[in-house]
Amino acid sequence: MGRRVLRSGIGPRECGFHGTGVLLMIRKRLLVTGVMAGLLLLGGLALAQPGSAPEPGSVMDERIAELEAQVAEAKTSGDNSWLLVSSALVLMMTGPGLALFYGGLVRKKNVLATMMQSFGLMALVTVLWVLVGFSLAFAPGNAYWGGFEHLFLQGVGGAPDPDYAGTIPFQTFMIFQLMFAIITPALITGAFAERMKFSAMVVFTILWFFVIYTPLAHMVWGKGGLLNAFLGGRIPTLDFAGGTVVHISSGVSALVCALFLGKRLGYPREPMPPHSVVLSVIGACLLWVGWFGFNAGSALSSGALSTSAFVTTHLSAAAAALAWAAAEWCRNGKASALGTISGSVAGLVAITPAAGFVGPMAALLIGLIAGIVCYFMVARVKGVLGYDDSLDAFGIHGVGGTLGALLTGIFATSAVNPAFRDSGGNPLPVGMIDGNFGQFLNQGAGALIAWAIAGVGTYLILKLVDRMMGLRVTREEEILGLDLSQHGEEGYNL
Repeated sequence: MGRRVLRSGIGPRECGFHGTGVLLMIRKRLLVTGVMAGLLLLGGLALAQPGSAPEPGSVMDERIAELEAQVAEAKTSGDNSWLLVSSALVLMMTGPGLALFYGGLVRKKNVLATMMQSFGLMALVTVLWVLVGFSLAFAPGNAYWGGFEHLFLQGVGGAPDPDYAGTIPFQTFMIFQLMFAIITPALITGAFAERMKFSAMVVFTILWFFVIYTPLAHMVWGKGGLLNAFLGGRIPTLDFAGGTVVHISSGVSALVCALFLGKRLGYPREPMPPHSVVLSVIGACLLWVGWFGFNAGSALSSGALSTSAFVTTHLSAAAAALAWAAAEWCRNGKASALGTISGSVAGLVAITPAAGFVGPMAALLIGLIAGIVCYFMVARVKGVLGYDDSLDAFGIHGVGGTLGALLTGIFATSAVNPAFRDSGGNPLPVGMIDGNFGQFLNQGAGALIAWAIAGVGTYLILKLVDRMMGLRVTREEEILGLDLSQHGEEGYNL
């Protein structure tokens, strides 16, 4: 029998006894067990006698309160950790992600200047945000603009703001939102790449930040904002992570910049191929990874909704990359690396407003549609209309963001995110797939408002800056390249 122990609890040594001995031993053990159980029962009855139990609401209540505090602290710690990681991921999207993506797409003489625009905005927008931008976006105000309650980060500390995120410090919420404010104007630089003065870009960004970004951020995400679906907005627009605030605003502004500044010298007669698709592929990979912080972090917690947004983000990017590559293959007989990475970015853009409201299969469909539509805009429409959007900021972000906002109104479902509830707390239909046909109209209204603010506001800002200091480099500086003419350096010393 080796070392195996019998189910009765009798070891190998007892197995050699006569059957009667075994029965006696079992009875003896049962007797001991019964005596012990009886003593424990008597002890419990004694403790339950009047006068012997602790005073009501003392020890037990203290223990319950202590456990509840520990659970809340663990929840806060987990959510806060995820939001800090997400903040770092979103910052990585600007530098090095966008810097490499855009830097590889320009000609060699402009690579350093293009990357410098992304890096410079990381510093510039940070200072603007902590001084006044965060307050204008998220302090209580009116339907269009926040107030000055959080000027110089007053009242922004370790305590959470339950209206925005009840389980993370308000300062964590502030720094997370800062990373969105940084990348948004950086996306616009792709439209005027290789021809705007660095000084003009700085002044343009400062004005654009206050006139366009902070009002839109407040309207969509701020308390009482016009388009806020959860905190008293009159037009409840669903924008989980920035389809209107980030991508429509930057994409439409990019189109206006491209039209206002005019074409690059020699465009489209002279070929202007990317100087390093390798850099752009690396940048696109970093954007894809960073986008998980962008979208999944926008759940403002580390729970199931964050997981859902993470999954839909990845699926949409993959579907859009394949769709763009397939469209290219059908038209040109081959799929390019540049086209495939552009498709992935289009899918990431389109899923941004929908990430926390749609399911996996809807995410695949959104990516598929975005890949095809954005390819068509870049490969066909841009050529027909003749505008010089150098790095296709409008074709991908403006069109992809608008498409994503509208598709959110179709595919959003309460099964993923019960965003709307009745007075009794019961989930209501969210998108058209649930039976809420009005949400598609709300999404369209939000997109139109974002288009109007970005388009008109950007045009007025460009007119002002052009009068003040001029927007475009001289002909000689453009021929020399912005690396040398704007920064006195070269990207490569070969």
